[in-house]
Amino acid sequence: MPAISPSVAAILGAGVSAAVVAMALRSRARRQAREAATLREELARERSSRAESQAAENARQQALFENMLEGVLLLDGGGRVQFTNTACRRFFDLEADVRGRTLLEAFRCNELSAVAVEAARAGRVNGREIELDGGEEARLLQVNAVALAGPEGRSDGILMVLHDATRLRQLESTRRDFVANVSHELRTPLSLIKGSVETLLDGAASQPAVASRFLDIIDRHCDRLTFLIEDLLTLSRLESGQLAINFDTVPLNGHVSEVFDDFHRKAAERGVRLLNEVPEGLRARADSDRLDQVLSNLIDNAIKYGRPGGSVRVEAREGEPGEWIEMAVVDDGPGIPTEAAERVFERFYRVDTARSREQGGTGLGLSIVKHIIQAHGGEVRLETAPGKGAAFRFTLPAVPPPPTGK
Repeated sequence: MPAISPSVAAILGAGVSAAVVAMALRSRARRQAREAATLREELARERSSRAESQAAENARQQALFENMLEGVLLLDGGGRVQFTNTACRRFFDLEADVRGRTLLEAFRCNELSAVAVEAARAGRVNGREIELDGGEEARLLQVNAVALAGPEGRSDGILMVLHDATRLRQLESTRRDFVANVSHELRTPLSLIKGSVETLLDGAASQPAVASRFLDIIDRHCDRLTFLIEDLLTLSRLESGQLAINFDTVPLNGHVSEVFDDFHRKAAERGVRLLNEVPEGLRARADSDRLDQVLSNLIDNAIKYGRPGGSVRVEAREGEPGEWIEMAVVDDGPGIPTEAAERVFERFYRVDTARSREQGGTGLGLSIVKHIIQAHGGEVRLETAPGKGAAFRFTLPAVPPPPTGK
């Protein structure tokens, strides 16, 4: 017979029946069962809540890694790929799932494998650059790697972060080219000015005819320096977005005629006819002063480099009403070689360097044209062929049609 607890014995001693005792025991058992069930439910809810929180945290981390501009690559302790994010896969043009593969099997890049080996040995690698062949243009990656330590200091893998430094290299190259070009463009007129001044100081100032010739050289090249500095400042403001574009309604035919007035003398010297073929009544939404710069640069180039005794014409047509207008400055000169046509809008690029400097150009005019048109929301392009002239075409926003009455 099972032992009776002291509390039950006390009840029996008080004359309470065994049936009542059984009921009390069953009641207590049911209460304990309910408490146990409640506790299990609370534990289950807590486990579910923790699982949901962990899943949400994992999703946030996954979204963070997948949307990073930097590539992320994680290797396990055995050197096999455990995780790659979207940027990493894009850098190496990976399409298949490479998890579980060795680094060399997955990426086919000895330099990347060498970084992982060094990180495992030294604990960390910073700023290592590797170059990837990528079709037309090589991609430059900057890699940082760190060894992950597990329990008791054992290696638990390698974490690598890859940054695309291709654009930075391009900008650095552009900066070097820009400094070299500006230095060259400044050095030439400054040398001529200094040489002329030294000649005058050595006694030429007392000879009126000689002095006049050297003063003319000084004056001409001071103007050249002024034009260069003004163009550099204009280009800098355009590229940085600091040059405001004040849109207004511009009647194009009359505007072209006004610009032509500034070039009649230069055109007459080369026997060039200026033809305004812009339809009457055609209007654009543009900054009048900036449009002057565009047309002046293009017309000046067309007169200087076109055919002596030829023609320069400005034409225009309307696209979709209220959307855009295409203008063009066209000459009938020798045209531009195909290999040069792709580069004419670059800063300081010249098709014929000697002739351009002789004519007094800064090499920035077409780059300024491109940036002004882009600031208007338009595009500029060159159509040319050797012996068939050149046509610089650009688009401007049109004046919206007046609203129709109901």
